[in-house]
Amino acid sequence: MTRLSLPSLTAALLGLMTLAACDTTPRERQEIVRDEARKLDTLADRTADKLRNAGRRAARYDSAARIRNRQPLDPASTATFAQQLLGTYADVEKLTPATIEPAYVQLLRQTRAQRRQWSQRDWDYATSIYKRLNEQLKAIRLDVKGRDELHIRALQAEFTALETGRDVKDIGQAVKD
Repeated sequence: MTRLSLPSLTAALLGLMTLAACDTTPRERQEIVRDEARKLDTLADRTADKLRNAGRRAARYDSAARIRNRQPLDPASTATFAQQLLGTYADVEKLTPATIEPAYVQLLRQTRAQRRQWSQRDWDYATSIYKRLNEQLKAIRLDVKGRDELHIRALQAEFTALETGRDVKDIGQAVKD
């Protein structure tokens, strides 16, 4: 049995392709090229339609999100949500340098536990509470211990990641449907 090297195998394949090309007329090769071009055009058209549909769905999702974000949060619901998420730390404006870090821990503990059931509106309430915590942290930051602040920064990053993950999931779902 004879073994062919890669260059000789390539040359043999090119020779076979040349022989096959010799078996067709220029008109037949022209028709083959036209058929392949039609197939590519059809594929490109289908892909363009899919992209157009996905773009429309994403725009509808974005429009609905903007409308939802313009609606003010209900103060009673905000207070209830704050109580559920923060427990004894629900009165955010009274948090001290000693209690702000446990408040963030409580927020993240509850967010991890409940996030899978939350609607986008629930996330709006959670984000509102998160922003209030951040404002309180700004007000007392100079008195917060370094290790507590470092832990708070990690918790803030996690909250943002959880919220962004939900947004990405919802956008992906909206584009699929």
